[in-house]
Amino acid sequence: MADFQRQSPVRFNTAAIETESRDHWLVSSKYADEGNGPHLVDLSHIPRWDLQDANLASFRPCKIDIPQSPGECIVKDGVIINRMNRTQTVIWHLASGTKQSPPENAYTDVTEATVLLAMLGPHVFSVMEKLTSLDFLNPPKTAPFLLQGPLCHVPCQIVTLEKTTEGAGSILFTFPRGYAYDMVNAILEAGVEFALRPAGENIFLDWLQSYV
Repeated sequence: MADFQRQSPVRFNTAAIETESRDHWLVSSKYADEGNGPHLVDLSHIPRWDLQDANLASFRPCKIDIPQSPGECIVKDGVIINRMNRTQTVIWHLASGTKQSPPENAYTDVTEATVLLAMLGPHVFSVMEKLTSLDFLNPPKTAPFLLQGPLCHVPCQIVTLEKTTEGAGSILFTFPRGYAYDMVNAILEAGVEFALRPAGENIFLDWLQSYV
C-alpha cells in the first residue's frame, strides 16, 4: 500500500525553507524571514481530541484531571485540556510525537477536521481586537483560559496561554478546516501594521520550552 501524505489546509503567502514529514504530516519548521514577532504558526498537525460524556469526572485524559468549570484550562506535560461545557472537553497535544486516540467511544479525533494556529509575541491582542469583540485582557481572567466565540465571524475555541498589559502574549485557536484560506488571509491582513509574519513550528517549540 502506497504511503500517504497529510497536508494542512493553511497556505501562507511565503514558502517554508525547512520542512519535515511527521506521522504522515508535512510540517513547516522554518520560514526565510520570520521577523521578531508577532508570529503566526500553523500547528494543524498537532493531535486534537474531542471528549463528550455526561460524566466527564470519570475520565483522566493523559492522566490529567479535567478542569471543573467551562472556560478553565490545564496545561501539563505538553498537553492542554480545555473545559467547554458540562459534557464536553477538548485535548490538544503540544509536545511532538505520535499520539494514539484513546479506545473509549467518548473520544473523537478532530485533528483533520479542524485547523490549529498559534499567535505569539508583541501586539497579539492588538491584532485580535481587529478580528473579534472577545475580551482577552479582562483583568479577572488569569491565563490560561478558554474563550469560545466568533473570530472573523467564524466559531472558534481560543486559548490565551499568557498575556501582558502591553498587548503581548500567546494564544492558540482552532476552527473548522474549511475556513482556513479566508481566516489566514484575514488574520495576516489585520496584522500588517504590526509586522505579523508566518513562522515555522521551531518558533513555537522554542516558546513552549520556555513556557513549561
